[in-house]
Amino acid sequence: MPLIEFCDISKSFDGELVLDEFNLKIKENEFITLLGPSGCGKTTTLRILGGFETPDTGKVLFKGEDITNLAPNKRPLNTVFQKYALFPNMNIAENIAFGLKISGKSKEYINDKIKYALKLVNLSGFEKRSVDSLSGGQQQRIAIARAIVNEPKILLLDEPLGALDLKLRQEMQYELIRLKKELGITFLYVTHDQEEALTMSDKVVVMNQGYIQQMGTPEEIYNEPENAFVADFIGDSNIIDAVMIEDRVVKICGHIFSCIDEGFGRNKPVDVVIRPEDIIIGKPGEGTIDGTVTSNVFIGVHYEMCIEAGGFEWLVQNTTSYPVGTRVSMKVAPENIQIMHKPQSEDEEAMALDE
Repeated sequence: MPLIEFCDISKSFDGELVLDEFNLKIKENEFITLLGPSGCGKTTTLRILGGFETPDTGKVLFKGEDITNLAPNKRPLNTVFQKYALFPNMNIAENIAFGLKISGKSKEYINDKIKYALKLVNLSGFEKRSVDSLSGGQQQRIAIARAIVNEPKILLLDEPLGALDLKLRQEMQYELIRLKKELGITFLYVTHDQEEALTMSDKVVVMNQGYIQQMGTPEEIYNEPENAFVADFIGDSNIIDAVMIEDRVVKICGHIFSCIDEGFGRNKPVDVVIRPEDIIIGKPGEGTIDGTVTSNVFIGVHYEMCIEAGGFEWLVQNTTSYPVGTRVSMKVAPENIQIMHKPQSEDEEAMALDE
């Protein structure tokens, strides 16, 4: 039995459908990330689980029990928001103890929990500090400490790292991974940041326009996108119109490439996804297709180039720089060519398009 189950959840605001018959199962101790652009329904999903919103139709189950109409404070979970919601008139210990005091816990129990939580978030000795004296990253850790002292079965995190700078975000990602392993709590994390999703998650749920576009491990989502939206949203991609000649053979930009996909039929229009880091550059004539470098930008770990070839502008990432105007060839290993069905209906197309 899953720990949490969303069953046919639909939700509208002012006549606009935000979630459409949404279904999702979450196992105990999983780190699940809802990933997608603004307005895709991910935060609404989290708020429905938290009890802050009620679905128009459908139900939410916790260990098989219907909690759809249960008050937020009666649910076995806590929420950490992007705006940390710490109380500025209380010191750190008082902030962490707030929920425990409401629950009527003893002073000795509360003090033990405060020390335990601060040790977990690497802020031991901060009990008497004021909220204003802490950095953004430290405040976020206190917000997490305040949530975990209540021993929730599920921790909901609504873009909690969005207000932090890049270095702090990366540090906090690893902190959250460590906490999840140490505490054994189920995490439901909401973000529009693909790096956060790929770094931390056991499972990523890619959402758009109220639908789940794809669900899987970070590796599956990145390496085997099921439609053009997922391929475009998760990392950089070349998404190209192509024709599946037969099993393991595809024509891209008028040139024949070997691939490993089967079952798409013969001479069928398809979409092809090729990641820019998977394109091998060589001298003209050495690869499958020749082209001309039209732009070249150094972005730290590699050069990002555009190459005009076969009527398509290819995005290529390479550690070797090729000046603008250089003629080059390109080839791609068969396993790095991802074939996708083209949408067969307006509904499918809507589900696979950006907002």
